[in-house]
Amino acid sequence: MEAMFLVGLSGGIASGKSTVVNILRELGCTVIDADVIARQVVKPGTSAHDQIVQLFGVEVLLESGELDREKLGAIIFSDPEKRRLLNSITHPPIRRAMLKQTIWYFLVGCRYVILDIPLLFESRNLTRYMKHTVLVYCDPQTQLERLMKRNSLSQEEARKRLAAQLPLDSKLPLADHVINNSGDRETARRQVLQLHARLEASRGYLPARVAAITIATGLVAFFWGLLRRFWH
Repeated sequence: MEAMFLVGLSGGIASGKSTVVNILRELGCTVIDADVIARQVVKPGTSAHDQIVQLFGVEVLLESGELDREKLGAIIFSDPEKRRLLNSITHPPIRRAMLKQTIWYFLVGCRYVILDIPLLFESRNLTRYMKHTVLVYCDPQTQLERLMKRNSLSQEEARKRLAAQLPLDSKLPLADHVINNSGDRETARRQVLQLHARLEASRGYLPARVAAITIATGLVAFFWGLLRRFWH
């Protein structure tokens, strides 16, 4: 019996990862996006939102009560300790949400799920659960120019943000597959089509340790939640 396997997708800021994810979704792939979840877990009223306001002050809020991501980004990319504290607040609920979604896709019979995780290679403990790892790469100069244009940053500001992540060149030997997104969308699309064909042809099985962790940390809670919903 074939079991679902996981594909870890990562890149770097302004590497064009979103473009690759959009193409994969067009091809019908199931993608769990950590960036989307990261926005959801810090909405007003959440525990993470309250902790962030307590740590950084109301100055990082918009009039709507939502986080001012640009202002918060300027703070954390200039202060590694504050970046570490922010990650300690947001990463646990992000991982819990990704686990719940992964379990759901397992239960509905998906052959594989792509986990879009920006810091996949920085968090080495995650890669061992992936059947395949994919890096969206672009050359450093292109990455710098894209970031400056996209976020309206000076060169110094852009370099600070890039310095907060592992350089893409250092991630190359860590990835099973590389999408070079230094060029145009059509060039990237051709590479994604090749990757998609490999994934469709793959026959992978989740390691037993993943099943054990999933059952221990999420599956029981998932079914308990379903039972409670039906009882009430």
